[in-house]
Amino acid sequence: MTTLPSELQDLLEHSGDTPVRFVDPRTQRVYVLIADEQFDRLRSLIDVEPLTIEQQRQILHDAGVRAGWDDPEMDAYDNYDEQKQQ
Repeated sequence: MTTLPSELQDLLEHSGDTPVRFVDPRTQRVYVLIADEQFDRLRSLIDVEPLTIEQQRQILHDAGVRAGWDDPEMDAYDNYDEQKQQ
């Protein structure tokens, strides 16, 4: 753990709960400084176990069902090219 320079402390003090962006002058890389409790809430979105192929398939299937792809009227698209020629 390290302490913040006074310039960053001042930025944080005036930012409220808004994350503070700053640039490393050596690399031009941008960093975002957030409070520890905000990071803990975001961590659950970042530290996710990879999904198995079966889990991915189920998620895609569920999304298709929600989008209405299992509607019987969508069956017309199964033979779209054949019906288009008629």
